[in-house]
Amino acid sequence: MLRSFSRANTKPEFLLQSKPRPSGGAITISLFSSAVAQNQASLTPITTTLLQKCNSLAQAKLIHQQLLVQGLYQDFTTRLVSAYLTHNAPSHSISILERLTPSTSVVFCWNTIIRRSLRLGFSHDVLSLFRMMLRVHCPPDHYTFPFVLKACGELPSFRSGAAVHAVVSTTGFDSNVFVCNALVAMYARCGELDDARQMFEEMHDKGICDIVSWNSIVAAYTQSRDAKNAVELFRIMMDDSEIHPDIVSLVNVLPACGSLGASLHGMQLHAFALRRGLFEDVFVGNALMDMYAKCRMIQQANKVFESMEVKDVVSWNAMVTGYSQAGRFEEALGLFEKMREEKIELDVVTWSAVIAGYAQKGHGYEALGVFRQMQLCGSKPNVVTLVSVLSGCASIAALLQGKETHCYAIKCVLNYDWNDPGEDLMVINGLIDMYAKCKSTNVARLMFDSVAPSDRNVVTWTVMIGGYAQHGEENDALKLFSEMLQEGNSMKPNAFTICCALMACAHLAALRFGKQIHAYILRNRYESVMLFMENCLIDMYSKSGDIHAARVVFDNMQHRNSVSWTSLLTAYGMHGYGEEAIKVLDYMRVAGFVPDGITFLVLLYVCSHSGMVDQGIRFFESMHTEYSVTPELDHYACMVDLLGRAGRFGQALEFVHSMPMEPTAIVWIALLSGCRIHGNVELGEYAAAQLQELGSENDGSYTLLSNIYANARRWRDVARVRSLMKYSGVKKRAGCSWVQGKKGTATFYVGDRSHPQFEQIYKLLADLIQRIKAIGYVPETNCALHDVDDEEKGDLLFEHSEKLALAYGILVSTPGVPIHITKNLRVCTDCHNAFTYISMIIDNEIILRDSSRFHHFKSGSCSCRGYW
Repeated sequence: MLRSFSRANTKPEFLLQSKPRPSGGAITISLFSSAVAQNQASLTPITTTLLQKCNSLAQAKLIHQQLLVQGLYQDFTTRLVSAYLTHNAPSHSISILERLTPSTSVVFCWNTIIRRSLRLGFSHDVLSLFRMMLRVHCPPDHYTFPFVLKACGELPSFRSGAAVHAVVSTTGFDSNVFVCNALVAMYARCGELDDARQMFEEMHDKGICDIVSWNSIVAAYTQSRDAKNAVELFRIMMDDSEIHPDIVSLVNVLPACGSLGASLHGMQLHAFALRRGLFEDVFVGNALMDMYAKCRMIQQANKVFESMEVKDVVSWNAMVTGYSQAGRFEEALGLFEKMREEKIELDVVTWSAVIAGYAQKGHGYEALGVFRQMQLCGSKPNVVTLVSVLSGCASIAALLQGKETHCYAIKCVLNYDWNDPGEDLMVINGLIDMYAKCKSTNVARLMFDSVAPSDRNVVTWTVMIGGYAQHGEENDALKLFSEMLQEGNSMKPNAFTICCALMACAHLAALRFGKQIHAYILRNRYESVMLFMENCLIDMYSKSGDIHAARVVFDNMQHRNSVSWTSLLTAYGMHGYGEEAIKVLDYMRVAGFVPDGITFLVLLYVCSHSGMVDQGIRFFESMHTEYSVTPELDHYACMVDLLGRAGRFGQALEFVHSMPMEPTAIVWIALLSGCRIHGNVELGEYAAAQLQELGSENDGSYTLLSNIYANARRWRDVARVRSLMKYSGVKKRAGCSWVQGKKGTATFYVGDRSHPQFEQIYKLLADLIQRIKAIGYVPETNCALHDVDDEEKGDLLFEHSEKLALAYGILVSTPGVPIHITKNLRVCTDCHNAFTYISMIIDNEIILRDSSRFHHFKSGSCSCRGYW
């Protein structure tokens, strides 16, 4: 039985009871009997009155019975149908309708039953009723089709909607504006924008479009997040002299303007609303506020808010959301408190807006604080609230609070049969993201695997791939990305998924995999987000050692933004091409881009790694004087690094002491690194002491100090530093190098003999060392940080991971093809010296990436020119 047909109350209570006073049923029977005793002419109005007066299903059934007995049934069938519907007995109505000869009144009754099921939310029943109607040869009219098409859209069921469209065409209603508008809306709700647009164009060609038609197609594009087409269609509608945009038109197009950041279009629509007197409507005011907020014009949004005579809770929520998203939390909270003072009911949207605003800006503790207030006030969080709370936990790596939120979600949201599966998946995606960002990738993967492959959406894949890529598990990220693209998986990665995969390639210097992703992008046409992807490609190619490919991507970009220029500047700086970076800066200025704080940070990095000390100082001085950019902590740290590398320790210390903020660990590590290069033990000890006061537990700072002592042959101090590390629980990272071969990537550690070809690797390496010794190579024994004789130190240097990786690279590479090596730590002086000599006796360019920069070894020279 259909769900909408099973609501009748069939208890005939009044027939089973006897009371002193006549019941409603008795009065009805009495009236009916007196009516029957009269002639046929006076029967109709009295029976109509009886049907209108009956107040229960049992009474309607009694009248039905008497009409059959008296032979009057055929005259009152449609009125009986209405009576049964009034008392929630549609099954009785249908049993009557199925036996009636089609007529206008019968069609009206079918429409009434169909509309009732639609109103109750039983869309499947609507389609079943429509099929019954066709089966009994009752022709639908222009009221029937809109109801049925709306049900198809709400399911959504494209196949059913297309079948109904076929019936529309065969019954001659394909030129009826009401039916055609319903078809446009149905296709849009089913996600078939192309079909919706084609239907609209056919209507336009026939000249039957009205304001509802235009509103439907604009709303379709807005709801499908195709803001560009929505705004374009609205512009065409404005040019049509026969169409006059109304309140619905504005409410439909303003969100699209906000999504595009098209503040000019939005302001024009604001002016239009004022001219037409539409601004007084609260819906238009709310849409205008939302649009201005999305365009980051929060002051304009506030003006709209203040000028609205009538405000509802949506108006207040729009402003709270706008302030939160703009990072103006004091004003957002001020408005939030004002809502409390004026006793405006705070709904879940209000709370969620404040929580989401804090979470999006990385203020996780504040987001959790508001969430606690929400719970104390008794307001029940929804899915959006929980996802925002999880995002806040992720932003501050608050694993404990994230687990608490997970427990709450299990108890109150997840695993209920009546839940929307899409909402459940939103929460699970938020949980995967939270666990991954809290470095619990194993738990995140368990959550990911708990979702059936057919139920995963692109966000599910993206948060898991991104979690791996951002937290040192890049190989797992690329493996999962490959699984996503496997044959049989219909899920297409979006721009964020691809950029997470490119990030993993960049971290691993996996050039071959990165090129494959680049080819995938070109094959699958991601034009709408190509700028974003091209910026990621520049970063991937530069960090994978192919600076020339990065430049090719940059040169072929149709559009560039500040990120594009900064990415290329960083690439040249990382590879030691300082002069090229300065040229790029000049081109950037000519193109109309003004350097900002990030640009100057990159320029100082470039100068630091290219030995351009004086140029770096000039850049730093021009920040404030020429560009009104206030130097921040990172800029000062770069200047200390620049001066320390050049051995200008007096100026470096002056910079540290003149900083307008307290120097942090990054500043002292930069100074300590300079001391290691130039062997300044005294200043190195001072910098290390400052780091210890700050409570820095970075293994790199201990290693730098240990290296300084080793170079000065102060072995007792080396032992003391290592003992301190052990006491403090700080573990030194093991040196590791990897190189790309024909069959994948090979990884090596110091003295590694685990590779199947280790005998050939060691034999080739020994031969290379002998050959370069013959042309002048002398091992830098001070790089072996152990108190042993020089011969033993030479043996220790021989087994460094980068040398083993190079030997393997030569073994498996074709002559003339660059060998790409990556090391997780800074390359030692001896290996750098050895690579320089080896590049003289082989035909391959050696491209080495360490934790600091790139080194290109070719024909006996390095791109760093000894400045590293």
